[in-house]
Amino acid sequence: MRNRSRLTLATASAAVVALALVGCGASGDASADGGGAAEIPEEISWMAILHTPTTPDADGPIQTALEETTGAELDFQWVPAASADEKINAALASDSLADITSLTNISNTSVRQALKSGQFWDVEPYLDDYPNLSKIDDQTIASARVDGHLYGVPFQKPIARYGVIVRQDWLDNLGLDVPHTIEELGEVAVAFATQDPDGNGKDDTTGFLDRLESFKLGFKSLAGYFGAGNNFVVEDDEVIPTFQTDEFKQAMEWYRGLYEQGAVNGEFVTMQKQNQIDAIAQGKGGIVVTGLFEPKGYMNLAVSSDPNTPMSWALINDITFEDVPRRIISDTNGGFGGWLAMSKSQVETEDELRGMLAFIDKLLDEEAFTLMTNGIEDEHYTVDADGVVTIADQPKWEQEVQPYSSSRPSDNVVTFKSSTPYVDEGNEKIEENTEFAVVDPSLPLSSDAFDQSWSTIQQAANDAYNKYMVGQLDMAGYEDAIEKLDGQGLSTIIEELSASYAENN
Repeated sequence: MRNRSRLTLATASAAVVALALVGCGASGDASADGGGAAEIPEEISWMAILHTPTTPDADGPIQTALEETTGAELDFQWVPAASADEKINAALASDSLADITSLTNISNTSVRQALKSGQFWDVEPYLDDYPNLSKIDDQTIASARVDGHLYGVPFQKPIARYGVIVRQDWLDNLGLDVPHTIEELGEVAVAFATQDPDGNGKDDTTGFLDRLESFKLGFKSLAGYFGAGNNFVVEDDEVIPTFQTDEFKQAMEWYRGLYEQGAVNGEFVTMQKQNQIDAIAQGKGGIVVTGLFEPKGYMNLAVSSDPNTPMSWALINDITFEDVPRRIISDTNGGFGGWLAMSKSQVETEDELRGMLAFIDKLLDEEAFTLMTNGIEDEHYTVDADGVVTIADQPKWEQEVQPYSSSRPSDNVVTFKSSTPYVDEGNEKIEENTEFAVVDPSLPLSSDAFDQSWSTIQQAANDAYNKYMVGQLDMAGYEDAIEKLDGQGLSTIIEELSASYAENN
């Protein structure tokens, strides 16, 4: 059976200094056996995921600067995100991988089978010997293990980025305070739906603006405030899916009550993400359960259509319910976003592996991180006297820098001060979330049945949730639908995960 590791924020407010691009070879400070420095290889190939329309030039300013900073000549083999699964699966099957391969779909069955097969190095025994790799959060390491082994350096993410954002200008218009409890949040949602918060004299607003991923994202986060777990929960040493728990169902009853009052957008079960974003920018709803980094995008869209928009947002990360302690569901698999994996067919010896790890460790220095995040000072960004970073040329940054940004081994090295409203506040609240994050307890556990059946079972539970929300099922009907999943493999998943939990605890 496989380890289902799928799914800390270290921040610093720091002025960005000019980058000294030193054109020399680099080396790490240790090897796994303590036998000396690990030299970064002269040449490194890297199969990386491309999230932009165009591929950056190999001789462009960022790759050139990275090569000068690390001392390695880099061969990026860019894989477009839209076809990443297909191309990565083919590369795994033919063993035509690079020295370093970005494996970012952590639930890809082919990827996990390749990891378990011994195709990649287990890097965990070596991490403590590198100044940056040794600081990877324990929860992130635990989430990234497969069958007890760490087959790549984890991509590090903030552990919990979600919160509730509420239209501050609508609160002000109605004389309402910022909500900090579930009860207050519900009252605000109803008020937004019924009291003309934008003052246009029309019945054209709602409270929550949700979308079709509600079950897996927005509502899932709301249910967490009620005490519901993150995908799974351990009750009496049994690992069961959250959607079976009383806390989850209590949250469903509360949310459906709001839906029936028009305080949740009626079409949310079919609304695509972009349509949700457009509706938010157009002022159709005043509450969004989402990443605390999102308000800047909503503001940009609103301002682009109306430079005098009254839109403003309250960012909330401390919603509580009754006597349930403050908590927030981790939306990043415990701070884990995939693996930087080293193929044994390309990286043949431990010495070569140590060199690759020294290279990745170097990328976690502030200098390289800044290159991959902002670019080169005065060419891609500027820094004012207060250390505020401003992108100087957005199209140039998107072409030359953005492709590398998604390949950073960590998002958490430095938090730069921003000139964009809400960014600094969002970063601060995301950092606060770390203390209260709830991580999926099944992450380090194993289940063959999960591999075979979970996606189908989760979709069936999602469908039952949607039908309940829109009134096609009552709670008894929802519970009947969930009970039927036992015969479709759910009971076996619970049995196997519970057995794995007993072995590991």
